[in-house]
Amino acid sequence: MENNKISVGLDIGTTKIVAMIGRKNEYGKAEILGIGKSKSLGVHRGVVNNITQTIQSIQQAVQEAEAEAGLKIEDVTVGIAGQHIRSLQHSDYITRANSEVVIDEDDIDRLINQVHKLVMLPGEEIIHVLPQEYKIDGQPEIKEPIGMYGGRLEANFHVVVGQVSSIRNIGRCVKSSGLELEGITLEPLASANAVLSQEEKEAGVALIDIGGGTTDLAVFKDGIIRHTAVIPFGGNVVTEDIKEGCSIIEKQAELLKIKFGSAWPGENKDNEIVSIPGLRGRDPKEITLKNLSKIIHARVVEIIEQVYVEIKNYGHEEQKKKLIAGIVLTGGGSQLKHLKQLVEYITGMDTRIGYPNEHLAGDSDDDIASPLFATAVGLVMDGLKRQERKRVEKEVEEMELAMEEHSEEHISHEEERIQQPKKERKSFLDKLTERVKDFLDNAE
Repeated sequence: MENNKISVGLDIGTTKIVAMIGRKNEYGKAEILGIGKSKSLGVHRGVVNNITQTIQSIQQAVQEAEAEAGLKIEDVTVGIAGQHIRSLQHSDYITRANSEVVIDEDDIDRLINQVHKLVMLPGEEIIHVLPQEYKIDGQPEIKEPIGMYGGRLEANFHVVVGQVSSIRNIGRCVKSSGLELEGITLEPLASANAVLSQEEKEAGVALIDIGGGTTDLAVFKDGIIRHTAVIPFGGNVVTEDIKEGCSIIEKQAELLKIKFGSAWPGENKDNEIVSIPGLRGRDPKEITLKNLSKIIHARVVEIIEQVYVEIKNYGHEEQKKKLIAGIVLTGGGSQLKHLKQLVEYITGMDTRIGYPNEHLAGDSDDDIASPLFATAVGLVMDGLKRQERKRVEKEVEEMELAMEEHSEEHISHEEERIQQPKKERKSFLDKLTERVKDFLDNAE
């Protein structure tokens, strides 16, 4: 099998690192060939804080995935998240020299590049510039300005900002693990691609990805991403609370949370007790499930309320910006019992758990379609899309070369334009990936 047809997603999380190998099947769905998982040791709240340990964890996950798929991994698409990510809204405009000529991709590139010149805080860099809607000569709500006439092109942008050093550290870990960086993607966007349908994005939906160290939020409306946020709390804080509240070790706290934990204390009877073995000759500990649920409930409510503040910041309460499709929960933390009901109770919005099975091949393992792997599936899909884009660009270049060679056979300019596949604009993330690669090469 050709190696350039496969894509590898690498999700560097706080609790686990996942390497997932996938390819497109004949129906255009992602077929997962291999998956590797390792405990994440050098990452705290989505940010690398120990390079050596992170490299070991990445290598372990990659080796496991390679063994399962029987393939050698070279390039990976990596997700970035972490508490250093923030977003802002920004409007900008350009004045065109000649309004008699239609607006083309160069005009949009000029406008987007202008946004990249925004002055950020020291050490911060713009990761994503996502156009919301355009205005041409004051006419609002234009979705696609290419091909239209106008002198002043204006747009609202959703700008995502992150710390350069954190992104470079992730690049460094990937490179030191013997892998090439094929692409960088914002994790909330990757998860959204894996679990949301186009209808939900059109109607308006908030995706909440509850990970170990962070909770990521992405809000969509009219098919466009409107708001992103990373909240520096996740499932690990809940485990920490159980550990403190019940005076037990972390491993036991994690198991308790997964097996008996619930976000709704009302449903546990007072006499339900779980016994935990004591440490080295000490007596076992008895913990009531009602107490356990109360500890979990208190922290989960805090996380949901912070996310809800972000959803309100986007403007969900305005009639025009209402999120009709409600909330989709994904990530490992979404598997907590009765979390869906608690989210509905706090926000008053329809809620469902998001499984990444919509874009997976029909015969995929149930384990892979778990919310736990939503980000990894999204990163694989992103890698496949990137390869498709490169293939189209290559075709365009080959076609242009062929046309130059056969220029004596006079093909009319119009025909020439019709025959060419559309060359996609390079997204800023591709440019960012190239810059991170250059930086790492020079740092060697």
